[in-house]
Amino acid sequence: MLNFAAIIEPYCMKDFFQLIKNLKKDFTGFTKCKVAVLGDSSTQFLTQALRSTGYEKRLDLDVWETDFNQIERQIYDESSELYTFNPDIIILFQSAHKLLSKYNKLTTDEHCMLASNELASIDNYYYVLSAKLTVKIIYYNYTEIDDNVFGNFASKTPASFLFQLRKLNYELMLYASNNHNFYVCEISTIQNRVGKTTFFQSSIYINYEMVLSMDVLPEIASKTVDLIAALHGNFKKCLILDLDNTLWGGIIGDDGLENIQLGNLGIGKAFTEFQYWIKKLKNRGIIIAVCSKNTESVAKEPFEKHPDMVLQLNDIAVFVANWENKVGNLRHIQSVLNIGFDTMVFLDDNPFERNLLRENIPGICVPELPEDPADYLEYLYSLNLFETTSYSQEDLQRTALYQIEAERKTMQKTFVNEDDFLKSLNMLALVESFNKFNIPRVAQLSQRSNQFNLRAVRYTEADINFFAASENYFTFAFTLEDKFGDNGLICVIILQKESEQTLFIDTWFMSCRVLKRGMEHFVLNKITNFTKDNGFVYLKGEYIPTAKNDMVQHHFKDLGFEILNDFWMLNVANYENKKCFIHEK
Repeated sequence: MLNFAAIIEPYCMKDFFQLIKNLKKDFTGFTKCKVAVLGDSSTQFLTQALRSTGYEKRLDLDVWETDFNQIERQIYDESSELYTFNPDIIILFQSAHKLLSKYNKLTTDEHCMLASNELASIDNYYYVLSAKLTVKIIYYNYTEIDDNVFGNFASKTPASFLFQLRKLNYELMLYASNNHNFYVCEISTIQNRVGKTTFFQSSIYINYEMVLSMDVLPEIASKTVDLIAALHGNFKKCLILDLDNTLWGGIIGDDGLENIQLGNLGIGKAFTEFQYWIKKLKNRGIIIAVCSKNTESVAKEPFEKHPDMVLQLNDIAVFVANWENKVGNLRHIQSVLNIGFDTMVFLDDNPFERNLLRENIPGICVPELPEDPADYLEYLYSLNLFETTSYSQEDLQRTALYQIEAERKTMQKTFVNEDDFLKSLNMLALVESFNKFNIPRVAQLSQRSNQFNLRAVRYTEADINFFAASENYFTFAFTLEDKFGDNGLICVIILQKESEQTLFIDTWFMSCRVLKRGMEHFVLNKITNFTKDNGFVYLKGEYIPTAKNDMVQHHFKDLGFEILNDFWMLNVANYENKKCFIHEK
């Protein structure tokens, strides 16, 4: 056993001790997840940090770890404790220090093959684990060590350890991009930021086989749990911005257009680079909104007229500038976007406004921005606020989709009768089985959909491909367009052949952007008619409650299903199509 007191005595680890206080808190109602940690060095304090950090993300992590340096035995022995535990996620941590020890024992010719051989070994692990478990693998990449045998020439010879280390990290990224259940956790970027002397302490490593210092464990755990949370659909979708002294220097209403600070000189450069970062987030699919105490026409002037503005009005999904309370304005933005407050990040330079939001809108993320705008970006980089597990071309269009939705809501207010409004939209839906064109987007929606998701089971692209090819599953992907534009793929149904009479609704999730347009009726009409036409009698549904899908707890009841042994049943022989103003293409 490690001597805890002996390890910690010389070091200041208040963040770690603050973190493990979470272990005494109540995890009731949190999302459960079984996590196995396989490391080639001691990980016992990492497992505590992971579980306690999970509390902050509403994750109840059941963490099991093997003894260090038992990776191969656990993976290749079918009777090992790993397979008995049957985890949802496996964290593989093979350290650069152990890799250096391996390199030291090789011949000069073998040095050049280190990265290739290690990647082959990792591929074998992945193949064996994927064959025996339904599991996602998180692999910690390698922190940099320069043994200085070659000096600067290390970058020019494949025989150097530094060359092989960097090559292996690069190959890991390529490998992850081609294997859907394999994810790289970037712990090397943490060492780059905090420094090797903070990240790694040689006396602890030599005496206790611990590669990660106690000081850095909270950050490692946070980075890891961010990824685990994203794999469970828990991530940020929206960035809401104050304007004065947040997006530019100065106060537009007082200083005027020509005197606000933007550009490539002085503090203006900090705001310009900050805007470039926001622009990249927008292009990645993060929704950008503005919430400012300002006169709207004055607040929009820099977007329209300032030559150094990076962000333009068409980058903003919802723009709210008035003199009302920001709490009310944030609630208005939430109602337009129809996403949870826990998916939002709000940035404001004013401490009073930040505290007001934290106190009145539970769940919203309000970072404590530094006083100096020059420090904004480095601080925000360290928070890793916008973790994701997917990216698609449709992400590029997300802002436009929400801008169009705002137009629909504005027009809806001009109608007294809801049916007249829905008729006026001229809605058309395309219904297709899963195919090579829509499968990536289906997989992404499976990971992202939280509120309108009946069972909240997450599927990867590999899973979706399996369903598409199986004779026991029937798949439906729904797109929707209207006179305002194309909403893209907004609903997914997977039906499983449970018996000769019954189809089980394995999956039903839908984008909240299309709520209250009758899409659920259109979908039910479609799958009920499919059920009848293919000789089945019953549709069987299930609702699995989560922290975020309360809105659909009565979904099957409202659609006419009847409860039977904790499942919802619909006899399709008695079903009559529900009223709907959506037409199929």
